[in-house]
Amino acid sequence: MSFNVQINRLAGNEDIELPRKMSELASGFDLYAAVTEDIVFLPGQRGLVPTGLAIAMPAGLEAQIRPRSGLAFKHGITCLNTPGTIDADYRGEIKVLLINLGEEPFTIKRNERIAQMVFQIVPEVNLIPVDELSDTERGAGGFGHTGKN
Repeated sequence: MSFNVQINRLAGNEDIELPRKMSELASGFDLYAAVTEDIVFLPGQRGLVPTGLAIAMPAGLEAQIRPRSGLAFKHGITCLNTPGTIDADYRGEIKVLLINLGEEPFTIKRNERIAQMVFQIVPEVNLIPVDELSDTERGAGGFGHTGKN
């Protein structure tokens, strides 16, 4: 199954790499920073990093923005709202909300890989109001209800 997703480099970003998979079986397309000058994230600091790109997806798809594992492990750089969701009807610039959870300042440079974009199929779901729900063994047991760590 394949889908066509249109991608547009926004004006002034002709040098920005298009998202690409870094291996044959990768599920995510790496996204690149379209900053006009270096951004330094101090420990605990968060901010939006532009990609210089916009996309048009067909109905029934979403794009999820996820952290890059290498940045997270080596530097504590991650996406604050992960996964971030891009809906099929959004046509604005893709921006990545990053946070530095590391102990050292981290610099983002133009055309540096900052996150990955994974496409997912979105099922059509009908919510049906009812007066009560069926019982299950778990019931309303929530956070930590099994006693496991």
